[in-house]
Amino acid sequence: MLVAPATSAQDDGRADFASRFAWSIDDADFGGWSGLEIAPDGRRFFAVSDRGSFMSGTIRRDERNRIVAIDDVTLQPLPHSNGKPLPRYFTDSEGLAISHTGEVFVSFEAEHRVMRYPSVSLESATELPAHGSFERMKNNSSLEALAIDADGALYTMPERSGGANRPFPILRFKDGAWTRYHSLKREDDFLPVGADIGPDGRFYLLERTLVGIFGFAARVRSFEMTPQGLRNEMQLFRSPAGTHDNLEGLAVWRDDDGKIRLTMISDDNFRFFQKTEFVEYVIAE
Repeated sequence: MLVAPATSAQDDGRADFASRFAWSIDDADFGGWSGLEIAPDGRRFFAVSDRGSFMSGTIRRDERNRIVAIDDVTLQPLPHSNGKPLPRYFTDSEGLAISHTGEVFVSFEAEHRVMRYPSVSLESATELPAHGSFERMKNNSSLEALAIDADGALYTMPERSGGANRPFPILRFKDGAWTRYHSLKREDDFLPVGADIGPDGRFYLLERTLVGIFGFAARVRSFEMTPQGLRNEMQLFRSPAGTHDNLEGLAVWRDDDGKIRLTMISDDNFRFFQKTEFVEYVIAE
């Protein structure tokens, strides 16, 4: 088992705030967005909610590449492996990863599992084999983050590690089976909620924490991926409590200017005092 060293994050990869856009549509299934993927052009997006909904849409941008509108939004339920609607306790979808061939993978944190769909049309579903640790994970705190690399290997990790001094395991699904790829030390109150592998091949991790009445704080760290595990941590940003809503989904992509962007979506928990928003940061050169 590999554990990331307890060293301070580097400062030379800091990300700058770029834009924020809050929106909603008149649909009872809109909300709770927890997993996010962005097309290479930074416009088409896909998201999953913690009530088993799959959303697609288009991001409209201005001349400065700021998000100014969301168009062409469609919602549809994620189907079960038997083709029927997901039953109770099976709908808590949290992580989303889409391969370069168009396969869709979704992780769930109530009934701990990862589902595969051949494409974004969700015409069928199969459940991947489980790792032995899945059954020991906590309800509502398990497979929150999901990412896929260029070779099609999946990476997931639970929201909670099972103890204040226990590391967060990172599991990899490759060649039909899960293995433990790495573990990250748990050093503070931030919990992992989203992950992606960027166009630079680095592993990006979105974490957040609730700071009492002040709201949510978030941060994104990135790591070099090696055969021995994660190395060379960089903290890209850390937002003060209340800066953003409950950011849970992360997509990492490169814009037309060659800059890497971190696009995030918030989970409003279907509460009237929270909001769905896209938040975007750009990694400074």
